[in-house]
Amino acid sequence: MAEEIETVEMRNNSSNREYVLEAVSKKQGKLLEFADEKFHDDREIVLAAVKNNPEALEFASDRLKKDYEIVYESVSKLGWTYCYADETLRNDKKLMLAGLEKSGQILYFGSTSLRDDKEVVLKAVEHKPLIVKYASKRLRNDVDVAKLAVSKYSGCKVYLEPEVLKNEEVDLILNPPTEENT
Repeated sequence: MAEEIETVEMRNNSSNREYVLEAVSKKQGKLLEFADEKFHDDREIVLAAVKNNPEALEFASDRLKKDYEIVYESVSKLGWTYCYADETLRNDKKLMLAGLEKSGQILYFGSTSLRDDKEVVLKAVEHKPLIVKYASKRLRNDVDVAKLAVSKYSGCKVYLEPEVLKNEEVDLILNPPTEENT
């Protein structure tokens, strides 16, 4: 299969800063992948690429994956790109919550402390109930977290602590009364 014309043009102009900036700004942000490596560390170019296509964060330099503004621009629009963020940003609650608006799955990439933050875990479980398995043990034993998780998907109970499953409210969600037993 032949490469798209934009990719070929980017390869041919990969060292031309003006061309690269215009291409990632106006055509496709992911064209950053084919730009000269030096532009993967050019803040203006990477920010423009990410604004055009949040997935372009994948091609940012390690230094720019630590840049809060660039990472936030991507994660707040496409959640799952949180996986490209540098470890130094993986404990930032504001960044995590912005990403959770788009994808509950990103709790998997969160720090230990964020996995133990009730607000964060509730937001993650709201969007993806099975992600409760990555919550801290303390929160897998929390009644509010358990109620939300099993109300969204009863199969989540396998990831919850046995003690919380004995809670009356949680049990009622899992075993609603039927006409036979009322």
